[in-house]
Amino acid sequence: MILKVLYGPIRRITPCLFLALAVFVTPLAVAQETEPESILLHAARVFDGNNIRTNISVLVINGQIARIDTRESFKSSNAKVIDLGDATILPGFIELHAHLGFQNIPAATVLKHGITTIRDLGGPVHKPYGGDGSLRVLTSGPIITAPGGYPIPSLGETHIAKAVATEKEARATVRDLISKGAVVIKIALEPGGEAGAPWLSSHGHDSNGSSHAHGHAHHAQMNAEHTNAQHQPAHDDSKKTWPLLPENIVKVIVDEAHKHGRKVSAHIAEAKGARTAINAGVDEWAHVPCDIIPESLLRKAVAQKVKIVTTLDTLSKCSGVAHNASTWTALGGELLYGAEIAHPDIPWGIDAQELTYMLQMAKMKPIDVLRAVTAKAGRHLSLPLLGTLQPGAPADIIAVKGDPTHAFKILEYPDLVISGGKIVVNNF
Repeated sequence: MILKVLYGPIRRITPCLFLALAVFVTPLAVAQETEPESILLHAARVFDGNNIRTNISVLVINGQIARIDTRESFKSSNAKVIDLGDATILPGFIELHAHLGFQNIPAATVLKHGITTIRDLGGPVHKPYGGDGSLRVLTSGPIITAPGGYPIPSLGETHIAKAVATEKEARATVRDLISKGAVVIKIALEPGGEAGAPWLSSHGHDSNGSSHAHGHAHHAQMNAEHTNAQHQPAHDDSKKTWPLLPENIVKVIVDEAHKHGRKVSAHIAEAKGARTAINAGVDEWAHVPCDIIPESLLRKAVAQKVKIVTTLDTLSKCSGVAHNASTWTALGGELLYGAEIAHPDIPWGIDAQELTYMLQMAKMKPIDVLRAVTAKAGRHLSLPLLGTLQPGAPADIIAVKGDPTHAFKILEYPDLVISGGKIVVNNF
């Protein structure tokens, strides 16, 4: 199904329809129909998902990257030529932690602001769609949790959470979600009580599913809010205790998901949840944890090749986030980009503040940040061509004027956006 979404539906022509076309369609019309749509992009720089290359051009044919080579190597071509000048071409960004369906965020807005693929967590489940001039959307479906566990007390259960009490229920729930299109299984290991956690304060999602902010229009307030929050008393949610999935049920969830080729992502914020996830073999942590995690546990998770999705912007009020992020990368752990689109004050597209926190908190290099949001994310989704600019990859492309490694902010407003070979934004 995912390959179908990436490369478009397979079109079948019945013999009768083929005969009708042969009779009624002129040779010129046939030539126009069969000639592939092609675009040739020239730019000073190309980030191909792994490295930055200079004086490189990208040829798109029929929704895929056909060739990437020096400008001089492209002679005559029937392609539409767009010369971007002193600009940088990049793969479309991949957002691994969003709540698009739950918060009813406009997909077209997200796409125009540089995110071409989104993984929607903790909302309605459906099969993958998009990627052909529209936002590619992958889902997990509802979060599997303990009866009465997070997020049920704060957000309810409909389309958001699925409580399981037995191993049999856990296996059946995993199979049901996968049959409905889930590309990943998400679970909650959240007892509550972490100081600064957005899901425990007014800065989190509303229980009615509405959003406090509208992306870029409100993002200018974000840095000031983060700074001011350091001087504000924390909400007194420390006495909240939510039930957790026991380790044996988490192991069953992981086992069933792996049988069907799916990873398990866990909402983790403190040491107990981290320990359970490690012991059960969970593949991914959906956030950098809010509380400080002992280095011994982080080391075990790195050894298990666990990946952590960042969401540093939403968690910047948590006391342990910077420590966990820097310790994780120092131990050789891999961070992948996720800004939690739909969370208040997070842009509905690329979040430059998230990228900057990856530099500052996690001590990553700019090139490694770009890899984390493109090629590495595609490989994590088991779609190794996604997030790259190489022959055969889906033509999901963005471009910005100048060099984004010098200023991530320009990525929030890309001057060119292409989805599956179709131009969505072109300011050149």
